[in-house]
Amino acid sequence: MKKQFAILSFLAFGLFAAFNANGQNYNSAIGARLGSPLALSYKKFISEGNAIELYGAFRSYSRYSWFSVNGAYQVHRDFPNVDNLQWYFGAGAGIFFWNFDNDLFIGGDEPSSTTLAIQGYLGLEYTFDEIPLSLSVDWVPTYFLNSYSDGFGSGYGALAARYVLGN
Repeated sequence: MKKQFAILSFLAFGLFAAFNANGQNYNSAIGARLGSPLALSYKKFISEGNAIELYGAFRSYSRYSWFSVNGAYQVHRDFPNVDNLQWYFGAGAGIFFWNFDNDLFIGGDEPSSTTLAIQGYLGLEYTFDEIPLSLSVDWVPTYFLNSYSDGFGSGYGALAARYVLGN
């Protein structure tokens, strides 16, 4: 697994380095990610076209729920012929804390209640000129490393609305 992670990291770095930087419309923003999962989000551009997003997320089902802390590195590029619209891609990681209903597992044995995940990001973001608002939509494919459901999860992503803190 360490070898696979090293190869993926090397490929991701090469992909990030292959693109030229583009400008962003703001410095930082705070808001909500409305999707799977629900989250509070903070996004900060660390250089021209490169951002870090941090968010705390929550999801609840009838027999289990989880809370996660996630971080992502995102590369933003201008969308051709549309002002203030950018597409972005990136990679990140998260730690998930699970709470299970004891009846879910025979004999009451619960699997690990903490899970690590590697995440990819692909999305679109629009920032308004007239008001301090940024809207984005993204897909966050996730690979869980150590849980009862080890493996790939493709059903993650959100529509985000963020208040722009600085230009």
